[in-house]
Amino acid sequence: MTDSVKTLCPYCGVGCGLEVSPPAAAGRATHRDSQGNPIWKVVGDRSHPSSQGMVCVKGATISESLDKDRLKYPMMRDSLSDPFRRVSWDEALDRIVARIRTVIATQGSDGICLYGSGQFQTEDYYVAQKLIKGCLGTNNFDANSRLCMSSAAAGYIQSFGSDGSPCCYDDLELTDCAFLIGTNTAECHPIVFNRLHKHIKRDRKAKLIVVDPRRTKTAEAADLHLAINPGTDIDLLNGIAHLLMRWDKIDTLFIDECTKDFPAYAEVINHYSPELVARKCGIRIDHLEQAARYWAESERVLSLWSMGVNQSSEGTAKVRTIINLHLMTANIGKPGAGPFSLTGQPNAMGGREAGGLAHILPGYRSVTNSQHRAEVERLWQLPAGRISPNPGRDAWSMITGLETGEVGLLWIAATNPAVSMPDLERTKAALLKSPLTVYQDAYYPTETAAYAHILLPAAQWGEKTGTMTNSERVVTLCPQFRLRPGEAKADWEIFAEVGRRLGFVEQFNFPDSAAVHREFVQATRNRPCDMTGISYDRLQQEGPIQWPCPLDGGGENTSTQQSGILSHLFKGKEEKPKGKRLYTNWRFNTPDGRARFAAYHSKGLAEPTDEAYPFVLTTGRLYGHWHTQTRTGRIEKITKMHPNPFVEINPRDAEKLGIKDGDWIEVRSRRGKARFPAKVTKAIAPGTVFVPMHWGALWAENAEANSLTHPKACPDSLEPELKACAVQLVPIAAISEAGTEKPVQISSVPEYVSSPS
Repeated sequence: MTDSVKTLCPYCGVGCGLEVSPPAAAGRATHRDSQGNPIWKVVGDRSHPSSQGMVCVKGATISESLDKDRLKYPMMRDSLSDPFRRVSWDEALDRIVARIRTVIATQGSDGICLYGSGQFQTEDYYVAQKLIKGCLGTNNFDANSRLCMSSAAAGYIQSFGSDGSPCCYDDLELTDCAFLIGTNTAECHPIVFNRLHKHIKRDRKAKLIVVDPRRTKTAEAADLHLAINPGTDIDLLNGIAHLLMRWDKIDTLFIDECTKDFPAYAEVINHYSPELVARKCGIRIDHLEQAARYWAESERVLSLWSMGVNQSSEGTAKVRTIINLHLMTANIGKPGAGPFSLTGQPNAMGGREAGGLAHILPGYRSVTNSQHRAEVERLWQLPAGRISPNPGRDAWSMITGLETGEVGLLWIAATNPAVSMPDLERTKAALLKSPLTVYQDAYYPTETAAYAHILLPAAQWGEKTGTMTNSERVVTLCPQFRLRPGEAKADWEIFAEVGRRLGFVEQFNFPDSAAVHREFVQATRNRPCDMTGISYDRLQQEGPIQWPCPLDGGGENTSTQQSGILSHLFKGKEEKPKGKRLYTNWRFNTPDGRARFAAYHSKGLAEPTDEAYPFVLTTGRLYGHWHTQTRTGRIEKITKMHPNPFVEINPRDAEKLGIKDGDWIEVRSRRGKARFPAKVTKAIAPGTVFVPMHWGALWAENAEANSLTHPKACPDSLEPELKACAVQLVPIAAISEAGTEKPVQISSVPEYVSSPS
């Protein structure tokens, strides 16, 4: 291949367009890394509507990881104490199929679990749903999106009647006030932040509010930074609502005509006086009032949030409380306004569209809805009643199912739970109990590979063709542009082959990924995420396309009943909705068309501090690294940028403990411990410490953030509270002086990282 190819960055949910060129081309020197290996050249795609040619360091260096430490052939072993041996695909698949049949015969299909990933393309997700939920009749498919986006999805569904972000990235440049809470956008979604920051600097009237216990790069750019105490998000949001109602800065016409349940919400926020909220949140009253004033004085408020909101035992409640502010001020369905969840992974949105969580089916359907199940059974040509009416095991329930012996086969694909799951020591102990674990990934070694019996080599970015959907509902075609290493296969191809070997030949008779996509979009027909108008041919000809995109070209229609509301809300503004936003007609996907207010009192952290564990630990990403470093840990530029983990601690706390910058600290929770060098900084609030979550056992010793976190989760979204737990800090010097363990020396990459033979 000599021509450049347009594709999508496979890291975060921003969904940046990339243009990739071969390492060698006529009249140009071969593009090589520092070791002399030829690498594909990557630049931003200027024609992509979401990123407009911009790209961060992760996207710019992605091709440098393609040939490093790849899993090229199926490998297998009889027990976890044995070494892996190379086997044929037939041998590996025969063992998987035999185990599936054994589990069904002895435990039932609910003994089978598949744990997938937001790294999947939509075609991978869809075929996995058809195999597990359809043909095998168990809803035990969950994805690592459970750990990042399920609270946002639950909040949208409960408030609006359907999943799907109502906003688009153009809103970043049209808003009067951007309210960022629980998101370090500058480092975690940098291209989104670049667009927003340029707008804020260009429009001096536009304001930026950032809510975060840390003074991040995002907070440094804010007009107002609210460094609230961890766990007080709902207090703050209710406090802002209290002031808006007190000042009569709410839109009563919109509330009356387009929403439901406002009285119960109004009663709750009546209890959140400025004095109470400021005290609980640990902020100044005038700062709280300023935040409310920015909301009150702005015609178009755009809220952005990510893991700091979602990863909480109150995750869904936090999301709905953010949405409440938009509903009470009519800041939705118009340019520059709305509640906008920033997706964590490149295709977490596509996964939700394809049914990729344990409680949903393709096309934003629910497994508990009999009509929805029947529609999917007809599409999949399955007998009535084949799809189970019961939600399957979520990610953490798969771990507890291993503990109890209820899970007889665990299939993990494109994710690394031996680093990313909470309560990591418990997770690892459960993985050791698995009767058979299949691990499907592009790289070896990874931390999870140590717990697998069968390794399946997966094709990754650039090695298979499929689609992905980003945070603003834009679908991009990602074509294959390089040969697959060894015997690697696309994830959907592996799932389909297992299906055929189990006897479901007709259901998995897909000649290519385009055929998978054609069937998938039929599952979205007449659904909120209708994509029947999207095809590979159209994506190749026109470029990325945003849904809803029905085949007939229709969309939301403004009813006569709503026309007066529209005029009232736009107030004669020249910018009218252009179909890029949801709910532009102010009719929602609820039975009566009204959005729902939700009334929540703050419950605080699931694990509050006490005398024994007096600090709150929060975790997060760094600009250059991605999740558990499976890719970025193998890219030289990024490892130089972020060579080692650390723990941020406020100078006041450091002084009390006798800790200086660079001193080693042991961080202990009720579940485990880890060791980090101290980074003494005023950027973290007193009483709170921060640790990056990227380092697993492969990349550093005793530095796993999730050895400390707990699995307590939101009751609605089942998303664990990975963002906060109670810890104690012990200087390593004090341990050494007591005659016990010596400080741990951390290297960025252990010597045993190597390719399989």
